[in-house]
Amino acid sequence: MTTHSPPILFEAHCAPPSSLGRRGAWIATGAIAVACLIEGVVFLTLGAWPVLGFGILEAGVVLGLFHLHRRWSARMLEVLVLTEHGLTIRRTDHQGRREAIELDPYWARLRLDEVPGRVSRLVLQQRDRQVEIAAMLGEEQKRDLAEALGAALQRWREPVFDNPQLRDG
Repeated sequence: MTTHSPPILFEAHCAPPSSLGRRGAWIATGAIAVACLIEGVVFLTLGAWPVLGFGILEAGVVLGLFHLHRRWSARMLEVLVLTEHGLTIRRTDHQGRREAIELDPYWARLRLDEVPGRVSRLVLQQRDRQVEIAAMLGEEQKRDLAEALGAALQRWREPVFDNPQLRDG
């Protein structure tokens, strides 16, 4: 016996922007290490050898935080799926924890809250429940998602049926 999953009417994958690939990360790491080495050699020749140790410690902290941030943001993902049966929001946070939120698409209302000087918030509201979505996206990506998801929810609420018998001609 096979179980059929309902057809997907809309699906969006939201992930933090990652403009720096693996090669770019290695280049940035190398540049920081070379800058630290040059700084250390300059201060060593000037007789200020304690600065060398602090420079190495500083570079280690910067590189550690840089790579930790890359690892955390690579895990983060939010998937919005609209089917005939409902709207599901599946999230994976930076620690790998997963969460699934189910909403009724008929009652879910999409709202873009704009705050001057800050990135807007994209919120799905259903009665007393509010769920912020796409928090990791930028302003333009949120507007595009709001437009696409809003149109998909509208199509779900007001489907257009094509009956060949009712056509003219």
